[in-house]
Amino acid sequence: MAFEFSDRVQDLHARMTRFMDEHVYPNDAEYYQQLEECPANNWEPPPLLEGLKEKAQAEGLWNLFLPKEHEEGAGLTNLEYAPLCEIMGRSIYAPEIFNCSAPDTGNMEVFAKYGTPEQKKKYLRPLLDGTVRSAFVMTEPAVASSDATNLQTTILPDGDDYVINGRKWFISGILAERCEILIVMGKSDPDAPKHQQQSMIVVHRNTLGVNIIRPLPVFHDLEPQFAGHSEVEFVNVRVPKGNILLGEGRGFEIAQGRLGPGRIHHCMRLIGQAELALELMCKRASSRMAFGKTFYDFGTIRADIAESRIEIDQARLLTLDAADKMDRFGNKVARNEIAMIKVVAPRMAQQVFDRAIQVHGAMGVTNDTHLPRGWIYARFVRIADGPDEVHREAVTRNEMKKYVN
Repeated sequence: MAFEFSDRVQDLHARMTRFMDEHVYPNDAEYYQQLEECPANNWEPPPLLEGLKEKAQAEGLWNLFLPKEHEEGAGLTNLEYAPLCEIMGRSIYAPEIFNCSAPDTGNMEVFAKYGTPEQKKKYLRPLLDGTVRSAFVMTEPAVASSDATNLQTTILPDGDDYVINGRKWFISGILAERCEILIVMGKSDPDAPKHQQQSMIVVHRNTLGVNIIRPLPVFHDLEPQFAGHSEVEFVNVRVPKGNILLGEGRGFEIAQGRLGPGRIHHCMRLIGQAELALELMCKRASSRMAFGKTFYDFGTIRADIAESRIEIDQARLLTLDAADKMDRFGNKVARNEIAMIKVVAPRMAQQVFDRAIQVHGAMGVTNDTHLPRGWIYARFVRIADGPDEVHREAVTRNEMKKYVN
């Protein structure tokens, strides 16, 4: 298993690293200061972020996520994108600087893979340009949405339109003023076979009947204020039939195609987060004294550092293996590797952050360091895009196929 990267990828990696060193890390404090100064009901990004986006786009560090089979992307494979995603993942807000943040990345992949030429022009192009944002509207409060066949929101035909009714929650990014595009998943035919009952349809956020009920804080300060989650109600929302994606009854198919890349992108970013946590742990251990010894002289801390390095490298290898299989055989064939890394990477990152917090003592639980944000992010991803239990069940099912007829 030799993952060697081309000269182009190595050049992009060097440029991405330099950009982060020069423009992102030094501005961390200012970014969060601007965020705190925003009014409570202002969901727009801080001015600093917009300036950095312009710099990234000018330097060609833009839309790197879209796999090379899509002409709209940067021409990279999933494997080639992995080390770049890891670098930008060292900052929770940095992926947006490069137009590589969820949920926009997943939605752009949906339009690129399943959209008609008209839908690509109308919805994909503005997202690729970064002039608008989007939301993926799937999870519901009344049912266990880890099983997408449970969804109760209806998308029913009526003349030349579809009419949408239902309640959704944990919808990322919908509160941002520039969020204009919603991809909504719901039930279009309850009498169809189980996995053909659902459809996906595009809805403009300002359509009559799209009502934002409330913001949903996640722990504390997980996401930039402008991209917070919310609960949303759809009341007799009418959209043209031309807004349906791929065709009626194809929603489950699209969801499976969308979530595979999204899951592995989370894992790539979390490896970057874990590397940052280990770096902070080591710097703290080398700079503090207790009981006449430097922290790194204590056996428990030395063991934590070693375990963290081992676990990060294990997770990175599994991520690269999953990305390689996605490239060579497709997302469906790589589903087992995707499921495994989706369990491993968030759990690993959460553990590494927990160790780093412990080494920092009381300071580690304050926002004087990045550690609480990183721990919360890793903990949240253990639920996002499917909880650990669902992915472990998928791995078990695939494993047992080898032995059970």
